[in-house]
Amino acid sequence: MKIASINVNGIREAVGRGFLDWLANQDADVVCVQNLKAKSFELDDSILYPEGYEGYFLDAEQDGFSGVGLYCRKIPKAIMYGLGFEQCDHEGRFLQADYDRFSIASFLMPDGSDPQAKETFMAQYQEYLGKMARKRREYIICGTWHIAHKTIDLENWADNQTTPGFKPEERAWMDQVLGPTGFIDTFREINRDAGEYTWWPALDQDQPRSRQEGWRLDYQMVGPNFRRHVVDAWIDYDATFSEFAPLIVEYDLSL
Repeated sequence: MKIASINVNGIREAVGRGFLDWLANQDADVVCVQNLKAKSFELDDSILYPEGYEGYFLDAEQDGFSGVGLYCRKIPKAIMYGLGFEQCDHEGRFLQADYDRFSIASFLMPDGSDPQAKETFMAQYQEYLGKMARKRREYIICGTWHIAHKTIDLENWADNQTTPGFKPEERAWMDQVLGPTGFIDTFREINRDAGEYTWWPALDQDQPRSRQEGWRLDYQMVGPNFRRHVVDAWIDYDATFSEFAPLIVEYDLSL
């Protein structure tokens, strides 16, 4: 099973830069997209229903803001829209597809431009993650968490310790998610190297992404029982339709 996650940073702009061509060539079972910045009723059918996929979307109430989606080759048993708390649901930040043995979610954390809003969200989200971890069902949560967890997850970390996304309190929160709460960072199960990034604050399209200063803000998180199912994980540096790069993980499972 191949799952891709990508912050498109504006779905229509990403389509104009080749997102649908990239999608058609992925042979992914599920593609999780974030930061659509458009309402689904505004989108063409070619975006809503690409060949071979069923599209599901949760829009933000605010125009041109947030929003998440799932492209699924196999129709899920059920779709869950939101998490039941206002900030998440009104801003279109969590969408979940349920299959027989596990669920796959597309998730978008607030970016921290409003620190209080992000702090409030993290507190409510952590409570929900704790409930998820105690359930018998397994989860794969894919998306932009807007936190670089370790010093190897961004360039010039020493100069960014007060920058949203690398503040001590944000990293401590991630320690809890990946510690007592019990989730696993699938990418780091495969790759422990520094210099692996999914977002670039000042991307230079004339240079390879792998040589540029970036941040790793995107994750596919699973419960501890899924650790053994992670086969491979990589960042698609060649996909340039967004300021973010896709994170792709393969699991020895089937939908």
